[in-house]
Amino acid sequence: MANVYRKYTDVTLEIQQDRPLASLNTLGLRVTAERYATAGSEAEVCEALSLARQNDWRVTILGGGSNVVFTDDVPGMVLHVCTPGILYDGERVEAGAGEEWHHLVLSSIEQGLSGIENLSLIPGSVGAAPIQNIGAYGGELADVFVSLTAVDRQTLATVEMDEKDCRFGYRYSVFKDGLRDRMVITRLRLRLRHEFVPNLAYEELRAEVEKSGMPLTAAVVSETVCAIRRRKLPDPAAIGNVGSFFKNPEVTAERLAELVHRYPQLPHWRTESGTKVSAAWLIDKCGLKGKQLGGAAVSSQHALVLVNRKGATGEDILSLARAVQEEVRHRFDLALEIEPVVY
Repeated sequence: MANVYRKYTDVTLEIQQDRPLASLNTLGLRVTAERYATAGSEAEVCEALSLARQNDWRVTILGGGSNVVFTDDVPGMVLHVCTPGILYDGERVEAGAGEEWHHLVLSSIEQGLSGIENLSLIPGSVGAAPIQNIGAYGGELADVFVSLTAVDRQTLATVEMDEKDCRFGYRYSVFKDGLRDRMVITRLRLRLRHEFVPNLAYEELRAEVEKSGMPLTAAVVSETVCAIRRRKLPDPAAIGNVGSFFKNPEVTAERLAELVHRYPQLPHWRTESGTKVSAAWLIDKCGLKGKQLGGAAVSSQHALVLVNRKGATGEDILSLARAVQEEVRHRFDLALEIEPVVY
């Protein structure tokens, strides 16, 4: 961690009382924030954190709401980070944490830049991207990441963190571990390319691009990714969900050999850290598509997605998740890890 800048004072925020959050989380969970504020700058983040500290309020940070499960009303203060703006400087781009991720992808393509087209249509905000080290179709944020700006919740100082500081891994960063609930990300900087170098390592993507017969461009790859995602994954605007609910489990070579011997059709692939197997396939093989508990259900469209079918609570979602985990553990002796953050 480096470059501690300064602390901020003399900024005035509006604090809302008893703010419903159903429209601010993609599961559509009907919970209420005891207090709610939006922050459009590092200064406003610092003021909100300082105010919370003075009043001994717990602070919950909210971005696009696409990777969270609220199990109850939220006490203290929900701070919605909405820092705006996208700035281009050659092949470098800086984006505010409050920008929509997919908007950044499309904007970059319009600027003649490539490198994040495989990450098209991933729901959520720019600020959430480093926390999860978002990835899809053979690419991930770490491939293009330069640095980020964040506010330290303990010191109220603004800091800059590079790739080494963030310790990216598969759907992992230091913000999910050592710095969990410590940093409020406000800005992100990426290094993209004017020269288009296609990433078609993901077989389904490669096949669809070739089938289209279109000239290979970043825009074509983005459009193809969007088409695949829309076909495979339920739209959060139509039915509440957070996308993939479970991580793909990693297995040893010996365990993989055993599994493939028993289940030759088990999808698996090599990664830098080992071999992963498809969580969706495991869940589907257990016959869990469509399984419902309370208002929550396993999507009949994609087994990796849990949906709010009818007035689900956060506890409904988690109870169903635990049932899925138990079925997969019993059938395959594999543990599924939940992706979203649970509050």
